[in-house]
Amino acid sequence: QVQLVESGGGLVQPGGSLRLSCAASGSIFSIFIMGWYRQAPGKERELVAAITSGGMPNYADSVKGRFTISRDNAKNTVYLQMNSLKPEDTAVYYCNARINTGTWRNYWGQGTQVTVSS
Repeated sequence: QVQLVESGGGLVQPGGSLRLSCAASGSIFSIFIMGWYRQAPGKERELVAAITSGGMPNYADSVKGRFTISRDNAKNTVYLQMNSLKPEDTAVYYCNARINTGTWRNYWGQGTQVTVSS
């Protein structure tokens, strides 16, 4: 059984910062890609950022220069540092990971709410 547990969401004013964390636990052999998606009300879920086990990041154009993804492979944890937040960043943020437990599968966290508002 694999679990992804997210933390760090909340309410922040425009221009502020938040840091999200997601820790994977369970019978894990290895993790390839870890990433963050978000879903705003009435919109489809979209990729925000992802990072490979080798540390290669990929960002959505809308967050480039403002968000930074990183990971600690020893802790099976991925982070998302979000700076210069805008109201349009408001969404539920979901952690995703491609994990090998003997079989490769995609796993999702439960989601954490990020609200950017004055």
